[in-house]
Amino acid sequence: GLFNNVHKVSYNDERPFEYEFFLQIAQSFPFMTKLTVTNKKPQKNQLYNNSKNANQDLSIIIIIIYPHLIQLNFTLAHDNYVELFLLHTKLYLPNNIRLDANYESLKIVTHNFERDATRINCAKVNYVSIDNGFPYPKNFKDYSLYVYMLRLR
Repeated sequence: GLFNNVHKVSYNDERPFEYEFFLQIAQSFPFMTKLTVTNKKPQKNQLYNNSKNANQDLSIIIIIIYPHLIQLNFTLAHDNYVELFLLHTKLYLPNNIRLDANYESLKIVTHNFERDATRINCAKVNYVSIDNGFPYPKNFKDYSLYVYMLRLR
């Protein structure tokens, strides 16, 4: 169905969310502004989520578009979901989006903030970190639009 009046969506499950699921979310909630994903299970469909597979046929992948999204929360999500949303070959993000995610997940997904495939979507992100005391690499702040680090004491 089509839910034009739904703006905040939160998904929590113990079964993996696959690429097609996020495509259907984008189509079902066209005016969604906030998305929270809580799922520690990795995606199973390796065609879409295995960034190390150099033989992927990217021509069959439909780029997911969330035109009104302003906030993403992946603090309790597996790295696969962070990767899906940061790869510009899989998903289009609007500018100036807030991303709540664990620093270690970002570090893995972006290959220590040097991965070209995640650079485009990361440049659109205002990253908010709640991690405590990590030594951030020099290029970290250049990789995102804005970085705000909350320190826990």
